[in-house]
Amino acid sequence: MKRLALVTALAALAALAAAAQAAPVTYVIDNNHTYPHFTYNHLGYSNQTHTFDKTRGKITLDRAAKTGSVDVSIDATSVNTGFALFNEHIQAADYFDTANHPTITFKSGTMKFKGDRPVSVAGDLTIKGVTRPVTLTITHFKCQPHPMLKVEACGANATTKLKRSAFNMGKNVPYVSDEVTLTLAIEAIKEQPAAQ
Repeated sequence: MKRLALVTALAALAALAAAAQAAPVTYVIDNNHTYPHFTYNHLGYSNQTHTFDKTRGKITLDRAAKTGSVDVSIDATSVNTGFALFNEHIQAADYFDTANHPTITFKSGTMKFKGDRPVSVAGDLTIKGVTRPVTLTITHFKCQPHPMLKVEACGANATTKLKRSAFNMGKNVPYVSDEVTLTLAIEAIKEQPAAQ
């Protein structure tokens, strides 16, 4: 009888441990080390890359269950082309129209894994008030204890190609390419419990 009770207790502990390992973990995006950028061809001469300086959001991962979600908000008014005049130009009504649509969002629907590593995430991208389904291919992914913050952190690079005309931003096509490569280079820190 005692042996049966011991076996039952050990099984219960193992189940609790497995459940704890499989619990979803939420990570908060670190704006200081997150680098959304987009690349397009300019007049056939060169590929130009511009960035956004302000990003927030959360990523939730359950690597044991092979599920996850992404919720990212990019401040479109923080677009950085390297030139103040062009920053204003690209925020005008023909392009990002930040006066009416100051935020770009990506909200995931499904995440695909290979082993315990996510390899793609599909969801809805909203730019200039237009929402389209996109799939981001994850080209790099790593989670490990942060050497300075001493908490778990994750980083990833994810990319997709889209048509800017699909988001009502088609001015100057085809001279400036319609196809744009959007890349998210993200670092996120494990969310800490609120202080009591």
